[in-house]
Amino acid sequence: MRISLGRKCMFGLGIFLILSLGAFGKERRDDDTKSAAAPATSPAKPSGTSNPEAGLTERERWLLDKVEQLEKRVAELEAKQPAEPPSAAPASANAAREITATSPAGIVLGGPRSSASPTTAPTASAASGFPPSVGTIGPGVSPTGQPKQDRTATTGQPTRIEPFSDADWTWLNGNPRTKEIFWDTKFFTPEIRVDTNYVANFNHPTDHSIGGSSELFRSYEVQLEQFGVGGDFHYDNVRARLMTQFGMYSATTPRNDPSPGHGQWDLPTAYRYVSEAYGGYHFNVLHGINVDAGIFMSYIGLFSYYNFDNWAYQPSYVSSNTPWFFNGVRVQIFPTAHLKIEPWFINGWQSYASANHTPGIGGQIKWTPKPWMNIISNNYGVGEDDLFIPGRRRIHTDDSFEIKYYDNPEKFLDKMAFSLTGDLGCEYGAGVSCHSNTKGGPKQSFVGWMGYNRFWFHRDLFAVTVGGGQINNPGRYLVLIPPINGETAITAATNSPYFTGNPGDPFKAWDTSITFDWMPSQYITFRWEYDYRHANVPYWSGPGGITPPGGNNGSPQFYTCSNGSSSGQTSLVPAEAACGGGIGSIWFPDLRKNESFIDMAIMVKF
Repeated sequence: MRISLGRKCMFGLGIFLILSLGAFGKERRDDDTKSAAAPATSPAKPSGTSNPEAGLTERERWLLDKVEQLEKRVAELEAKQPAEPPSAAPASANAAREITATSPAGIVLGGPRSSASPTTAPTASAASGFPPSVGTIGPGVSPTGQPKQDRTATTGQPTRIEPFSDADWTWLNGNPRTKEIFWDTKFFTPEIRVDTNYVANFNHPTDHSIGGSSELFRSYEVQLEQFGVGGDFHYDNVRARLMTQFGMYSATTPRNDPSPGHGQWDLPTAYRYVSEAYGGYHFNVLHGINVDAGIFMSYIGLFSYYNFDNWAYQPSYVSSNTPWFFNGVRVQIFPTAHLKIEPWFINGWQSYASANHTPGIGGQIKWTPKPWMNIISNNYGVGEDDLFIPGRRRIHTDDSFEIKYYDNPEKFLDKMAFSLTGDLGCEYGAGVSCHSNTKGGPKQSFVGWMGYNRFWFHRDLFAVTVGGGQINNPGRYLVLIPPINGETAITAATNSPYFTGNPGDPFKAWDTSITFDWMPSQYITFRWEYDYRHANVPYWSGPGGITPPGGNNGSPQFYTCSNGSSSGQTSLVPAEAACGGGIGSIWFPDLRKNESFIDMAIMVKF
């Protein structure tokens, strides 16, 4: 078939050349005739000849001979060539399903991955998969809520580019690095996550309890941090997402929320096994507008709630002590392909309910002016988030820059990037102030930063991350209360005898870490990490642990007697009397100013 087509093409080309040369020669002769000082009569035409080549020049005859010889050679080759089966019909346009270049939300914002480039070239309908930390949804679904399908092919008309889809964002901290999905449909894009860890705490707490973390909770044990199953639903501009959480997260996340103490109904039980659950609608306006209601991930603190997406397992305080989720309504507005504006109306600061009478408002602005730059600003305000303290309001700003400053996939050290995050916030009203030495009360503020630098090696098969951060939080309103005697956010709001959170109580801390990742597949990460943390007051679990003799007695708001029973008293002197007299009759947790540990994890994401 190819021979026949080639023969026809060459024959046609020969005829075209002959006619063109003939026309050119005729024009040339006409020009010569017109320019000569000869009579205006036309030259006599040859007549009475049967030779078709009689009017051709020597060069035209030579070209015609070559075409005839070429045609004869093609005929000989065609006779020797076996017949070919008809070619397969082109694939349906609907089968041209776009593989996310980042996982969306993708991105990913970062196998072994073959390079920093997407597995498929970005198209007008490609969608970057920005994760919870940047406000997208999941692989196979674009940030605007539509399935990742080549709409240019199906409509025949070019479409505007999907937000954040024209670059590979898998390198970003806080974003999944998966570039492909195993299975996807027009209606549903599945997602599965498994995160298991083991911690060797060098303080050797006898009760294996770890405090001051939103990611690590037990030492010298293999623990299932999270098992999540869910995905994204998308059809006819309607969208929804569900991700379950089983394992430690289902106990520890509700534990840090004081809001269920306000009013009836068991909200921690109702929401315990859900990390994300929302539904909404996509509007085809600008580059897309999404309106969602339910529980969605918070972006404050840059790191993702899911450890697979992050550069480190134990993030610094700015991330670990700020919200992981919001419960409310968000609107995602994409004015351009590189800008997202997202207002929030939410119950409060990582809360299933409102701790008092005023909900919170806030929002995110995300801007990617270059393929190697990501800028995020998150802001929160208005909410009254201190349980049983109406009138005390909170404001907070969280701002991050992520820069990929080196990218050479052919080198052993193939990529380098850094992230820098800064936070400022305070509480005011009801006896505290954003400024010290005022009549409003003692200063209650939050100042913190964290920075990380990551190095990728051997086409992203390995990675090393170094980083750390620092905070100053007088009043301790964002410091995670250690789980002493089973302390929770609700009981601590009533009274926390061993680690108080009174106005003006000082807390300054810093930390550092180094992380090594082995990523033999884009769907799994083996992680080893060393962390060191320091506080200016005793805070971390020491060798004696933070559990009373005989186990938790169910009354963490009271001092505990040395025999393990509750004193029923919130003040030390009455507690001594209730326990039999003297300081020796009171049990105290073993808290230290320093903590170091090695954490090892296996994390899977499909």
